[in-house]
Parts: sequence; C-alpha cells; structure tokens
Amino acid sequence: MSKGLPKRSEDYSLWYNELVKRADLAENSAVRGCMVIKPYGYSIWEKMQAELDRMFKETGHSNAYFPLFIPKSFLSKEASHVEGFAKECAVVTHYRLKNSEDGKSVIVDPEAKLEEELIVRPTSETVIWSTYKNWIQSYRDLPLLVNQWANVVRWEMRTRLFLRTTEFLWQEGHTAHATKQEAVDETVQMLNVYATFAEQFMAMPVVKGVKSANERFAGAEDTYCIEALMQDGKALQAGTSHFLGQNFAKAFDVKFASKEGGLEYVWGTSWGVSTRLMGALIMAHSDDNGLVLPPKLAPIQVVIVPIYKSDEELDKIEAKAKEIMAKLKVKGISVHFDHRDTHKPGWKFAEYELKGVPLRIAMGPRDLENNTIEVARRDTLTKETVNLSEIEIDAYVEGMLDTIQTTIYQKAFDFRAHMTTEVNSWDEFVDVLENKTGFVSAHWDGTSETEEKIKELTKATIRCIPLDQKVENGACVLTGKPSNGRVLFARAY
Repeated sequence: MSKGLPKRSEDYSLWYNELVKRADLAENSAVRGCMVIKPYGYSIWEKMQAELDRMFKETGHSNAYFPLFIPKSFLSKEASHVEGFAKECAVVTHYRLKNSEDGKSVIVDPEAKLEEELIVRPTSETVIWSTYKNWIQSYRDLPLLVNQWANVVRWEMRTRLFLRTTEFLWQEGHTAHATKQEAVDETVQMLNVYATFAEQFMAMPVVKGVKSANERFAGAEDTYCIEALMQDGKALQAGTSHFLGQNFAKAFDVKFASKEGGLEYVWGTSWGVSTRLMGALIMAHSDDNGLVLPPKLAPIQVVIVPIYKSDEELDKIEAKAKEIMAKLKVKGISVHFDHRDTHKPGWKFAEYELKGVPLRIAMGPRDLENNTIEVARRDTLTKETVNLSEIEIDAYVEGMLDTIQTTIYQKAFDFRAHMTTEVNSWDEFVDVLENKTGFVSAHWDGTSETEEKIKELTKATIRCIPLDQKVENGACVLTGKPSNGRVLFARAY
C-alpha cells in the first residue's frame, strides 16, 4: 500500500499530497479549490469535533447555527474586517437560472439580479453580531456563549488538501460580555482549550502566544494563537482566539442595560479551529510508511488480522478474536476484526500501516495453540509476541495505547525543541532559516515596518509573541534597535 510513497526528505509536499490521497483521507473535487473528505478522513474529523464540542460545552458554551449568506452591507460596517476579507469573498449576485435560447444549457437570468449582493460567509462575525442586537438588552442576557459548526468559503488561488481550500469546515465561537476583563478571560480560556486539545488529543506540542499587529485577525484588538511545528520545519497556525473589544458591538449597535442603569456596548470574542487541524495531524507525526495517528483520534485503535489457510482455522481464530474484542470494547477501545478473504495478511498489514492504526494484532493457528498473539506498534514499527495467559488483554492494550499517545507527543516535543533556535544577529537569522529551518527566537524592535521587511527578505513571519516571553533586553536582529523580548519567527503554511 505504501510502496512508491514519496520520501519526506526528497519531496515533503508531494509526500503529503500523496499520503492524504492514498490513506483515503480526502481528494480533489470537481469544484476547483474544493475537496471531498472521504469517510476515513471524516471519521478522524468527527473524533476531533466530538472532543472539542465536549470541551466547549464543559466551559459553558452552546451550539447554534447562523446563515451561510451575509448581506454585503454588513461587511462594510467594520472597516478593518471588510479590508481583511474583501479579496477572499465569493459573491452571490443572482437568484435564478434559465434555459439558453438554443435549449442546450442554462444561463443566469439577467432579470433575477439581487437588490443587494450576498457574501458566502468567510467568517460569521457580522451576521452574528447583527443577530446579537436582538438577543441582548440587559446585563441579565450576558455572558452570551455561542459556538457554531459550519463551513466557510475563502477564495484561494493556491490550494492544498486540508491546509488551504476554498471551502473548509470549522467551528467558530462568538461570545458577548459585560466587561472587558470577562471578554479577555474568555479569549485566553478558549486559547487554553485549543492548546489542551492539541497536546492531549492530537499529541502535538504548541506554543501559545499573541499575534503581532500585522498578523492580527481583521477587526480584533488582540489575536491569541497556538503555533505548531511540522516535520519540514515550517510552522502552522493551529487555532486562534480573538479579543474583539467593542468593535463589532459598536458596528452593529449592540448595547445592554447595566446593573447601574446605564446603557453600554458589550465586549466580544471570537475563536475557531478548522479542518486545517487534519493537515497538522498528518504533518506532525506521519512517516514514509504512511499515517501515524495518536490513539485518541484514531478511528480504529486496534485491528486484528487473522492468518489462516482454511475456513475451520478462521472460525477458531474468529472465536478467540471475539473474546478479545468484547473485553476491549468494554474499555471503550475501537477494534476491528479484518476477516476479508479478498486480501492476504501482508497486504492488510501494509494497509493498516498506511492508515495509521496504532496497534495491530495478528493471530494464526500456532498462536491459538500457544495462547499468544503478535502485537505491532505503528509508531515505532516494532513487534512483540504476547502470551495471553500472562496478561489481562484489556489492561495491556489500554496501557499500550496510552504509551503510544505519550511517545508520539514526546517525539514531536523533542523535535520542536531541537528545531527552535535562538539567534542574535541577522547572519545567524538567515542561516538558520536557510539551512536548519524551524522556529527562530529573535529580538524584534516592535515595528510593523521591520516585520514587513523581514518577511520581504526571508519569507519568514512572526508566528507569535509567546505568552511566556521573558523580559530580556536585546537588539533587533535586522535594525539593531532596542528590544525587550524575543518573538518566534518561522516560514509557515
């Protein structure tokens, strides 16, 4: 199954694209720039959704749904917001088609022009805040904690499956608060939710930080982010949480009667992650043999492959496999018994290796005689023979899955540590970007002009100003001007 899969070291981009397709995660669609997420890929996304949704609800949020279409006039109400998204918007101008004169095709009916064009949502701040105006009258209506799972459209010229597509799936939280501090606390809380999910479920270490003014979300006062490092040394923004201040409340006149009897604008936040996390999951852990999935997000955590020559042998193996499966399912472990007679065991081994199934159990007639199984780990590609008389299979598998989850995280953590480099001069900065890559920790003078110049010269951007940034006097690597702390630069997706 993985034969011919490009090597990461030779062509990382091709390796990624081929792996997404061969592992049955997604494929390009008939619509340019859009993708079809296949069942196996979507099952991973569903597990991501389920865990995130649980975490959102545990922090007091409820799900709702808002329109796909946004009146064009809404976007012009918040100046920086429209400027940030104007070049990416898909616009609906007509509401009807009709047959062409020759009857061989359909054309847009020129008589069916909309009075006001509709924007296919690139993000939902405007339509949601126009709704919040009707929902919020008093301090008793606050805080308003809402999330929606939806699709959005941002017109992209260069697309890549999961990482950047014209249409993608995501969640977007939108909250309203009575005070600035409550809104800031909410913004930080959701950043921490994303970081916890990335590290504990995706097994992907992240840096929590704040975006520079140049990289800030259009319409926000502050953007908090989690940044991850992929195996090719490029950074990937894995989630963002925005403190909106009162910008959208003022744009849509969303006020509330305070306890003191005054009329005040509410304070807002928005936050989101998308199917881009699928790309991050693939690039953070997978190898030249295929996917490496952390057990907590793997659709199939354990697969049992029988090795047999006759139906009688299969029946005996299946009976034993069912005993094992029953014990594992009680523990909530997803297990699959692959008794297909259309493929040989070796082919199945390669298939499940390609698809990143964390644990593979093989059983043959001799194993039945000896009461043993062969257990193969996907993350280390190691195998061992286990005597079922000496272990409790459910506890053994549960412990092994926990070990795999931890091992995958630690490997990614160690890689990031190795690929994070402090530099103190421009020559060092350029050398690391060109020859080592990864995160570059460097002093910056705090100006947008310097940030833009560095980007122009190196294609590296400030990924974040780390939340744990230490006060440290230094000199900007480009201008030599004073700096009181290091920021993280990297080339990024």
